[in-house]
Amino acid sequence: MKGSMHYLIHTYNKSIYFLFIGLIFLCSCNKPEPAEPDFNATPYTIQIPTYFPTILNIPDDNPMTVEGVKLGRYLFYDGRLRGYSGNNEDSLMSCSTCHIQAYGFECGIDHPKYKDGKTFGINGKPTPHSMMPLCNLVFNNNGYFWNGMIYKDNPQTNRRNIEDIVSMGILAEHEMNSSIERTVACIKNISIYPPMFKAAFGTEEVTIERIEKALAQFLRTLISGNSKFDRYIRGEEQLTPDELQGFILFTTEEGADCFHCHGSDGNLLMTTNDFYNNGLDSVFNDSRDRYAVTGNSMDRGVYRAPSLRNIEVTAPYMHDGRFKTLDEVIDFYSEGLQASPYVHPLMHKIADGGALLTPKEKRQLKAFLLSLTDNEFLTNPAYAKPDDLP
Repeated sequence: MKGSMHYLIHTYNKSIYFLFIGLIFLCSCNKPEPAEPDFNATPYTIQIPTYFPTILNIPDDNPMTVEGVKLGRYLFYDGRLRGYSGNNEDSLMSCSTCHIQAYGFECGIDHPKYKDGKTFGINGKPTPHSMMPLCNLVFNNNGYFWNGMIYKDNPQTNRRNIEDIVSMGILAEHEMNSSIERTVACIKNISIYPPMFKAAFGTEEVTIERIEKALAQFLRTLISGNSKFDRYIRGEEQLTPDELQGFILFTTEEGADCFHCHGSDGNLLMTTNDFYNNGLDSVFNDSRDRYAVTGNSMDRGVYRAPSLRNIEVTAPYMHDGRFKTLDEVIDFYSEGLQASPYVHPLMHKIADGGALLTPKEKRQLKAFLLSLTDNEFLTNPAYAKPDDLP
Protein backbone atom coordinates (compact mmCIF):
# COMPACT_ATOMS: atom_id res chain seq x y z
CA MET A 1 0.00 0.00 0.00
CA LYS A 2 2.83 2.37 0.91
CA GLY A 3 4.60 1.68 -2.39
CA SER A 4 1.42 2.18 -4.38
CA MET A 5 0.75 5.50 -2.67
CA HIS A 6 4.30 6.62 -3.36
CA TYR A 7 3.87 5.68 -7.01
CA LEU A 8 0.58 7.61 -7.32
CA ILE A 9 2.07 10.72 -5.73
CA HIS A 10 5.10 10.49 -7.97
CA THR A 11 2.90 10.06 -11.06
CA TYR A 12 0.65 12.95 -9.98
CA ASN A 13 3.59 15.30 -9.44
CA LYS A 14 5.10 14.27 -12.73
CA SER A 15 1.82 14.98 -14.54
CA ILE A 16 1.55 18.39 -12.91
CA TYR A 17 5.16 19.12 -13.93
CA PHE A 18 4.59 18.28 -17.59
CA LEU A 19 1.25 20.15 -17.58
CA PHE A 20 3.06 23.23 -16.21
CA ILE A 21 5.82 22.92 -18.83
CA GLY A 22 3.18 22.54 -21.54
CA LEU A 23 1.34 25.65 -20.43
CA ILE A 24 4.55 27.66 -20.46
CA PHE A 25 5.30 26.43 -23.97
CA LEU A 26 1.76 27.16 -25.12
CA CYS A 27 1.82 30.65 -23.68
CA SER A 28 5.23 31.39 -25.16
CA CYS A 29 4.06 30.27 -28.59
CA ASN A 30 0.95 32.43 -28.50
CA LYS A 31 2.27 35.46 -26.64
CA PRO A 32 0.70 38.50 -28.35
CA GLU A 33 2.92 41.24 -29.63
CA PRO A 34 2.41 44.63 -27.94
CA ALA A 35 -0.26 46.67 -29.71
CA GLU A 36 2.19 49.53 -29.87
CA PRO A 37 5.95 49.26 -29.38
CA ASP A 38 7.62 51.43 -26.80
CA PHE A 39 8.45 54.87 -28.11
CA ASN A 40 9.62 58.11 -26.63
CA ALA A 41 7.35 61.01 -27.46
CA THR A 42 8.57 64.34 -26.10
CA PRO A 43 6.46 65.75 -23.25
CA TYR A 44 4.94 69.16 -23.99
CA THR A 45 4.60 71.45 -20.99
CA ILE A 46 1.84 74.05 -20.96
CA GLN A 47 3.26 77.43 -20.00
CA ILE A 48 0.65 78.98 -17.70
CA PRO A 49 0.59 82.80 -17.85
CA THR A 50 0.79 84.81 -14.64
CA TYR A 51 -2.45 84.88 -12.63
CA PHE A 52 -4.10 82.21 -14.80
CA PRO A 53 -5.83 79.13 -13.35
CA THR A 54 -3.56 76.15 -12.75
CA ILE A 55 -6.17 73.38 -13.14
CA LEU A 56 -5.81 72.24 -16.74
CA ASN A 57 -8.28 70.27 -18.81
CA ILE A 58 -5.96 67.55 -20.12
CA PRO A 59 -7.39 63.99 -20.09
CA ASP A 60 -5.19 61.24 -18.66
CA ASP A 61 -5.44 59.25 -21.90
CA ASN A 62 -4.18 62.14 -24.05
CA PRO A 63 -1.03 63.60 -22.49
CA MET A 64 0.52 66.56 -24.26
CA THR A 65 3.52 65.77 -26.48
CA VAL A 66 5.56 67.86 -28.90
CA GLU A 67 4.90 65.32 -31.64
CA GLY A 68 1.16 65.23 -30.95
CA VAL A 69 0.89 69.02 -30.99
CA LYS A 70 2.80 69.15 -34.29
CA LEU A 71 0.51 66.59 -35.88
CA GLY A 72 -2.55 68.44 -34.61
CA ARG A 73 -1.30 71.70 -36.07
CA TYR A 74 -0.91 70.12 -39.51
CA LEU A 75 -4.36 68.55 -39.35
CA PHE A 76 -5.90 71.84 -38.19
CA TYR A 77 -4.76 73.58 -41.38
CA ASP A 78 -5.22 70.73 -43.85
CA GLY A 79 -8.32 71.06 -46.04
CA ARG A 80 -8.11 67.35 -46.75
CA LEU A 81 -9.27 66.68 -43.19
CA ARG A 82 -12.76 66.66 -44.69
CA GLY A 83 -11.82 63.48 -46.53
CA TYR A 84 -11.30 64.87 -50.00
CA SER A 85 -8.07 65.57 -51.86
CA GLY A 86 -7.14 67.31 -55.08
CA ASN A 87 -7.31 70.88 -56.29
CA ASN A 88 -11.04 71.45 -56.00
CA GLU A 89 -11.25 74.07 -53.25
CA ASP A 90 -15.03 73.63 -53.03
CA SER A 91 -14.56 70.08 -51.71
CA LEU A 92 -11.91 70.95 -49.11
CA MET A 93 -12.48 72.24 -45.60
CA SER A 94 -10.31 72.40 -42.51
CA CYS A 95 -10.68 73.79 -39.01
CA SER A 96 -8.78 76.86 -40.21
CA THR A 97 -11.32 77.54 -42.97
CA CYS A 98 -13.39 79.34 -40.35
CA HIS A 99 -11.03 79.62 -37.36
CA ILE A 100 -8.50 82.22 -38.47
CA GLN A 101 -5.60 83.15 -36.22
CA ALA A 102 -5.64 86.88 -36.99
CA TYR A 103 -9.24 87.00 -35.68
CA GLY A 104 -8.59 85.11 -32.46
CA PHE A 105 -9.41 81.88 -34.32
CA GLU A 106 -12.83 83.15 -35.31
CA CYS A 107 -13.70 84.07 -38.92
CA GLY A 108 -13.83 87.85 -38.51
CA ILE A 109 -16.50 90.36 -39.45
CA ASP A 110 -15.06 91.16 -42.88
CA HIS A 111 -14.45 87.64 -44.17
CA PRO A 112 -14.86 87.53 -47.98
CA LYS A 113 -16.90 84.31 -47.83
CA TYR A 114 -18.78 84.57 -44.52
CA LYS A 115 -20.60 87.90 -44.71
CA ASP A 116 -20.81 89.69 -41.36
CA GLY A 117 -19.10 86.70 -39.76
CA LYS A 118 -22.04 84.39 -40.40
CA THR A 119 -20.46 81.00 -41.04
CA PHE A 120 -21.95 78.05 -42.90
CA GLY A 121 -20.97 74.52 -43.83
CA ILE A 122 -19.55 73.12 -47.03
CA ASN A 123 -23.11 72.66 -48.32
CA GLY A 124 -24.22 76.17 -47.41
CA LYS A 125 -26.16 75.27 -44.27
CA PRO A 126 -25.68 78.03 -41.64
CA THR A 127 -24.13 77.22 -38.29
CA PRO A 128 -26.62 77.47 -35.39
CA HIS A 129 -24.62 80.03 -33.40
CA SER A 130 -21.85 82.51 -34.03
CA MET A 131 -18.32 81.29 -33.47
CA MET A 132 -16.53 81.22 -30.16
CA PRO A 133 -12.78 81.96 -30.14
CA LEU A 134 -10.38 79.04 -29.86
CA CYS A 135 -8.43 80.58 -27.02
CA ASN A 136 -7.42 79.32 -23.56
CA LEU A 137 -9.53 76.19 -23.96
CA VAL A 138 -7.19 74.21 -21.73
CA PHE A 139 -8.36 76.27 -18.74
CA ASN A 140 -12.05 75.52 -19.33
CA ASN A 141 -13.39 72.74 -17.13
CA ASN A 142 -17.07 73.78 -17.37
CA GLY A 143 -17.90 72.54 -20.86
CA TYR A 144 -17.68 73.80 -24.44
CA PHE A 145 -19.91 75.63 -26.94
CA TRP A 146 -22.31 78.45 -26.12
CA ASN A 147 -24.60 76.10 -24.20
CA GLY A 148 -21.89 73.93 -22.62
CA MET A 149 -23.19 70.74 -24.20
CA ILE A 150 -19.72 69.15 -24.25
CA TYR A 151 -18.71 68.51 -20.64
CA LYS A 152 -16.91 65.83 -18.68
CA ASP A 153 -19.79 64.30 -16.73
CA ASN A 154 -22.47 64.50 -19.40
CA PRO A 155 -24.73 61.46 -18.84
CA GLN A 156 -26.58 61.93 -22.12
CA THR A 157 -23.72 61.59 -24.58
CA ASN A 158 -20.19 60.26 -24.84
CA ARG A 159 -19.00 63.59 -26.25
CA ARG A 160 -17.33 65.12 -23.24
CA ASN A 161 -14.18 67.01 -24.21
CA ILE A 162 -12.31 68.80 -26.99
CA GLU A 163 -11.36 65.46 -28.54
CA ASP A 164 -15.01 64.65 -29.18
CA ILE A 165 -15.71 67.93 -30.94
CA VAL A 166 -13.44 66.95 -33.85
CA SER A 167 -15.65 64.20 -35.23
CA MET A 168 -18.70 66.42 -34.70
CA GLY A 169 -17.14 68.98 -37.05
CA ILE A 170 -16.42 66.33 -39.65
CA LEU A 171 -19.96 64.93 -39.58
CA ALA A 172 -22.09 68.06 -39.09
CA GLU A 173 -24.06 69.29 -42.09
CA HIS A 174 -23.35 72.88 -41.12
CA GLU A 175 -19.60 72.17 -41.09
CA MET A 176 -17.62 69.59 -43.12
CA ASN A 177 -20.61 67.36 -43.92
CA SER A 178 -18.43 64.30 -44.47
CA SER A 179 -17.82 60.89 -42.86
CA ILE A 180 -15.28 59.51 -40.41
CA GLU A 181 -14.35 56.71 -42.83
CA ARG A 182 -13.62 59.15 -45.64
CA THR A 183 -11.49 61.37 -43.41
CA VAL A 184 -9.41 58.50 -42.02
CA ALA A 185 -8.87 56.97 -45.47
CA CYS A 186 -7.79 60.30 -46.95
CA ILE A 187 -5.35 61.22 -44.17
CA LYS A 188 -3.91 57.69 -44.22
CA ASN A 189 -3.00 58.08 -47.89
CA ILE A 190 -1.17 61.40 -47.54
CA SER A 191 2.53 60.55 -47.37
CA ILE A 192 3.51 63.03 -44.63
CA TYR A 193 1.05 61.71 -42.08
CA PRO A 194 1.85 58.05 -41.27
CA PRO A 195 5.37 58.98 -40.02
CA MET A 196 3.88 61.82 -37.98
CA PHE A 197 1.33 59.47 -36.41
CA LYS A 198 4.16 57.09 -35.55
CA ALA A 199 6.14 59.90 -33.91
CA ALA A 200 3.09 60.95 -31.89
CA PHE A 201 1.51 57.60 -31.04
CA GLY A 202 4.05 54.85 -31.67
CA THR A 203 2.77 53.33 -34.93
CA GLU A 204 1.74 54.66 -38.33
CA GLU A 205 -1.88 53.63 -37.84
CA VAL A 206 -4.33 56.44 -38.61
CA THR A 207 -7.58 56.35 -36.63
CA ILE A 208 -10.24 58.92 -35.82
CA GLU A 209 -9.31 58.63 -32.14
CA ARG A 210 -5.72 59.65 -32.91
CA ILE A 211 -6.86 62.46 -35.20
CA GLU A 212 -9.07 63.73 -32.38
CA LYS A 213 -6.30 63.50 -29.81
CA ALA A 214 -3.74 65.31 -31.96
CA LEU A 215 -6.09 68.15 -32.82
CA ALA A 216 -7.13 68.51 -29.18
CA GLN A 217 -3.48 68.72 -28.15
CA PHE A 218 -2.83 71.53 -30.61
CA LEU A 219 -5.96 73.41 -29.52
CA ARG A 220 -4.83 73.23 -25.90
CA THR A 221 -1.66 75.12 -26.81
CA LEU A 222 -3.63 78.16 -28.07
CA ILE A 223 -3.04 80.34 -25.03
CA SER A 224 -3.44 84.11 -24.98
CA GLY A 225 -1.82 85.80 -22.00
CA ASN A 226 0.31 88.71 -23.19
CA SER A 227 -1.96 91.64 -23.93
CA LYS A 228 -1.16 95.16 -22.83
CA PHE A 229 -3.41 94.58 -19.83
CA ASP A 230 -1.41 91.47 -18.87
CA ARG A 231 1.80 93.45 -19.05
CA TYR A 232 0.19 96.11 -16.86
CA ILE A 233 -0.78 93.50 -14.26
CA ARG A 234 2.78 92.18 -14.31
CA GLY A 235 4.18 95.68 -13.82
CA GLU A 236 5.78 95.81 -17.25
CA GLU A 237 3.69 98.55 -18.90
CA GLN A 238 1.32 101.35 -17.93
CA LEU A 239 -2.28 101.78 -19.02
CA THR A 240 -3.39 105.14 -20.38
CA PRO A 241 -5.71 107.21 -18.16
CA ASP A 242 -8.71 106.15 -20.27
CA GLU A 243 -7.71 102.47 -20.18
CA LEU A 244 -7.22 102.63 -16.42
CA GLN A 245 -10.55 104.33 -15.84
CA GLY A 246 -12.19 101.77 -18.14
CA PHE A 247 -10.66 99.02 -16.00
CA ILE A 248 -12.21 100.61 -12.92
CA LEU A 249 -15.60 100.77 -14.66
CA PHE A 250 -15.21 97.14 -15.70
CA THR A 251 -14.48 95.88 -12.20
CA THR A 252 -16.99 97.85 -10.09
CA GLU A 253 -20.72 97.40 -9.56
CA GLU A 254 -21.09 101.17 -9.48
CA GLY A 255 -19.51 101.32 -12.93
CA ALA A 256 -20.21 99.02 -15.87
CA ASP A 257 -20.38 95.92 -13.64
CA CYS A 258 -18.75 93.54 -16.16
CA PHE A 259 -16.48 91.59 -13.85
CA HIS A 260 -19.02 89.17 -12.37
CA CYS A 261 -19.28 87.23 -15.64
CA HIS A 262 -16.00 88.12 -17.32
CA GLY A 263 -13.51 87.48 -14.56
CA SER A 264 -13.24 87.81 -10.83
CA ASP A 265 -11.09 86.60 -7.94
CA GLY A 266 -7.90 87.30 -9.82
CA ASN A 267 -9.00 85.33 -12.88
CA LEU A 268 -7.37 86.84 -15.96
CA LEU A 269 -9.14 84.59 -18.47
CA MET A 270 -11.69 87.42 -18.81
CA THR A 271 -14.48 84.89 -18.41
CA THR A 272 -15.74 82.68 -15.62
CA ASN A 273 -16.53 80.03 -18.25
CA ASP A 274 -19.99 79.95 -16.68
CA PHE A 275 -23.45 80.52 -18.14
CA TYR A 276 -25.82 83.47 -17.81
CA ASN A 277 -28.95 85.06 -19.16
CA ASN A 278 -27.59 88.56 -19.75
CA GLY A 279 -30.84 90.34 -20.56
CA LEU A 280 -30.36 90.08 -24.30
CA ASP A 281 -34.00 89.11 -24.95
CA SER A 282 -37.27 88.73 -23.10
CA VAL A 283 -38.67 85.94 -25.32
CA PHE A 284 -36.71 82.72 -25.91
CA ASN A 285 -37.10 80.26 -28.76
CA ASP A 286 -33.56 79.01 -29.36
CA SER A 287 -33.49 75.21 -29.25
CA ARG A 288 -29.76 75.27 -28.44
CA ASP A 289 -29.62 77.44 -25.32
CA ARG A 290 -28.47 76.17 -21.92
CA TYR A 291 -31.98 74.89 -21.16
CA ALA A 292 -31.56 72.34 -23.98
CA VAL A 293 -28.62 70.86 -22.03
CA THR A 294 -29.80 71.03 -18.42
CA GLY A 295 -33.58 70.84 -18.71
CA ASN A 296 -33.71 73.50 -16.00
CA SER A 297 -36.46 75.96 -16.92
CA MET A 298 -34.43 78.83 -15.45
CA ASP A 299 -31.76 78.23 -18.11
CA ARG A 300 -33.84 79.66 -20.95
CA GLY A 301 -31.86 82.20 -22.89
CA VAL A 302 -28.73 81.27 -20.95
CA TYR A 303 -25.35 81.11 -22.72
CA ARG A 304 -21.68 81.02 -21.87
CA ALA A 305 -19.92 84.25 -21.05
CA PRO A 306 -17.21 84.27 -23.75
CA SER A 307 -13.70 85.44 -23.03
CA LEU A 308 -13.13 89.12 -23.75
CA ARG A 309 -9.53 88.47 -24.75
CA ASN A 310 -8.87 89.76 -28.26
CA ILE A 311 -12.44 91.08 -28.28
CA GLU A 312 -11.29 93.78 -30.69
CA VAL A 313 -11.01 91.22 -33.52
CA THR A 314 -13.68 88.64 -32.65
CA ALA A 315 -16.82 90.31 -34.00
CA PRO A 316 -19.68 89.61 -34.48
CA TYR A 317 -20.76 89.43 -30.86
CA MET A 318 -23.31 87.42 -28.82
CA HIS A 319 -24.41 83.85 -29.50
CA ASP A 320 -26.32 84.95 -32.59
CA GLY A 321 -23.82 87.53 -33.82
CA ARG A 322 -26.36 90.35 -33.67
CA PHE A 323 -23.80 93.05 -32.80
CA LYS A 324 -21.12 93.93 -35.33
CA THR A 325 -19.13 96.41 -33.27
CA LEU A 326 -17.92 96.87 -29.71
CA ASP A 327 -19.80 100.15 -29.56
CA GLU A 328 -23.07 98.29 -30.15
CA VAL A 329 -22.22 95.86 -27.35
CA ILE A 330 -21.39 98.68 -24.92
CA ASP A 331 -24.62 100.49 -25.84
CA PHE A 332 -26.58 97.30 -25.13
CA TYR A 333 -25.11 96.88 -21.66
CA SER A 334 -25.56 100.60 -21.02
CA GLU A 335 -29.20 100.98 -21.93
CA GLY A 336 -30.49 97.93 -23.81
CA LEU A 337 -31.05 95.20 -21.20
CA GLN A 338 -34.39 93.41 -21.36
CA ALA A 339 -36.00 92.12 -18.19
CA SER A 340 -37.37 88.58 -17.88
CA PRO A 341 -37.77 85.98 -15.12
CA TYR A 342 -34.66 84.24 -16.43
CA VAL A 343 -32.15 87.11 -16.15
CA HIS A 344 -29.20 86.12 -13.97
CA PRO A 345 -29.15 87.70 -10.49
CA LEU A 346 -25.68 89.12 -11.18
CA MET A 347 -27.20 91.43 -13.81
CA HIS A 348 -27.54 94.14 -11.18
CA LYS A 349 -28.41 96.88 -13.67
CA ILE A 350 -31.45 95.14 -15.17
CA ALA A 351 -33.98 97.33 -13.34
CA ASP A 352 -32.48 100.42 -14.99
CA GLY A 353 -32.18 98.80 -18.41
CA GLY A 354 -28.40 98.89 -18.16
CA ALA A 355 -25.43 100.63 -16.58
CA LEU A 356 -26.46 104.02 -17.99
CA LEU A 357 -22.92 104.99 -18.95
CA THR A 358 -22.05 108.46 -20.15
CA PRO A 359 -20.39 108.89 -23.57
CA LYS A 360 -17.06 109.43 -21.79
CA GLU A 361 -17.47 106.26 -19.73
CA LYS A 362 -18.32 104.29 -22.85
CA ARG A 363 -15.14 105.54 -24.49
CA GLN A 364 -13.10 104.62 -21.43
CA LEU A 365 -14.63 101.15 -21.16
CA LYS A 366 -13.88 100.53 -24.84
CA ALA A 367 -10.29 101.68 -24.34
CA PHE A 368 -9.87 99.09 -21.62
CA LEU A 369 -11.40 96.34 -23.77
CA LEU A 370 -8.97 97.19 -26.56
CA SER A 371 -6.09 96.72 -24.12
CA LEU A 372 -7.04 93.02 -24.04
CA THR A 373 -5.75 92.50 -27.60
CA ASP A 374 -2.83 90.07 -27.59
CA ASN A 375 -0.91 90.66 -30.82
CA GLU A 376 1.61 87.99 -29.92
CA PHE A 377 -1.18 85.41 -29.86
CA LEU A 378 -2.64 86.67 -33.13
CA THR A 379 0.70 86.37 -34.94
CA ASN A 380 2.51 83.55 -33.11
CA PRO A 381 4.20 81.34 -35.77
CA ALA A 382 3.68 78.28 -33.56
CA TYR A 383 -0.07 78.64 -34.13
CA ALA A 384 0.13 79.41 -37.85
CA LYS A 385 -0.15 77.17 -40.89
CA PRO A 386 3.02 75.10 -41.38
CA ASP A 387 5.13 76.41 -44.25
CA ASP A 388 5.48 72.99 -45.87
CA LEU A 389 1.77 72.16 -45.87
CA PRO A 390 0.25 72.47 -49.36
